[in-house]
Amino acid sequence: MILPDEGAPSSGSHGHKDRSSPVRRCILSGDRAPQDMLVRLAVSPDGMLAPDVNAKAPGRGAWIGVSRSELEAAIEKGRMKGAIARAFKTGGVTMPDNLPEWIETQLRQATLDRLGLEARASNLLTGSEKIAERARGGRVNLLLHTLDSRPDGRRKLDQALRVGTEREGSGDTGLVLPVDRDALSMALGRDNAVHAAILGEKAAARVLHHLRRWLNYTGCSNGAAPADGDGQAATHEDDLRKTAVR
Repeated sequence: MILPDEGAPSSGSHGHKDRSSPVRRCILSGDRAPQDMLVRLAVSPDGMLAPDVNAKAPGRGAWIGVSRSELEAAIEKGRMKGAIARAFKTGGVTMPDNLPEWIETQLRQATLDRLGLEARASNLLTGSEKIAERARGGRVNLLLHTLDSRPDGRRKLDQALRVGTEREGSGDTGLVLPVDRDALSMALGRDNAVHAAILGEKAAARVLHHLRRWLNYTGCSNGAAPADGDGQAATHEDDLRKTAVR
């Protein structure tokens, strides 16, 4: 779980201070974090609890910053029901049985939709050779790999990223997405999209706005699988922060 100090501005992956995101409290853990790292829950007019990942639904909302496994445990133990009642000042809220899965589906879709938009705006590049060339030239702001990408392919592009930003030996890597090449290809409208490079700081920030919450919720702050193929996913914000270095 990514939990910056209360009230402190959070740093994006480019090292800039983000002072625009309000700090919210997770109703389950009690920890505080920038709003864009938490998931908002809202109640429909018929009293059904639903995820509001874009934080646009009207009325009172509640925020959670725990992982899916932690949420499932809280539901099983009855803690979530009590937290919802306190947050909405009522016991008349119905919690759907598939809430944990529903949240993950929305976070996944929001991220893939954002990637599709960046692809259509020519802010996203695919193809290993093209990405490597741009990365070595220091022109890649965020590097992404699919879950089923080959470790040697990831290492090659990660190395190009480090060379291009003069950070050899730093351990900086791309992010491994919690989806395979078929899902990414469909989102981008391209064939066999295994790796993707985001070009431009603003485009990278827009992608990370959605991606960080998805990875946080799935419990993987440095991707759904390790970029070096060693079988251990990272769990700290610093590891996520190292991935987009410009």
